[in-house]
Amino acid sequence: MDMATILLRRMAAGQGGVIAKVKAEGELGRRIRDMGLVPGTPIQVQGRAPLKDPVAIRVRNFTLTLRNNEADYIHVDVEGEA
Repeated sequence: MDMATILLRRMAAGQGGVIAKVKAEGELGRRIRDMGLVPGTPIQVQGRAPLKDPVAIRVRNFTLTLRNNEADYIHVDVEGEA
């Protein structure tokens, strides 16, 4: 299947993929990596709040919520996107 890299913010509920890169630096970058969001990690979008922010994702058997401004730094390889 074809793989494409999209921002985590653009992923739909139920969609999964593998983190390709994290572009955040400094304190935010460290905090994102400390949560286990590092390249090579499989994730799945669980859902979104009614106003689309924050997004809930499933990572390593636990659920995290991220604000969209944090999700904008995370690039994910997903199948079937064009």
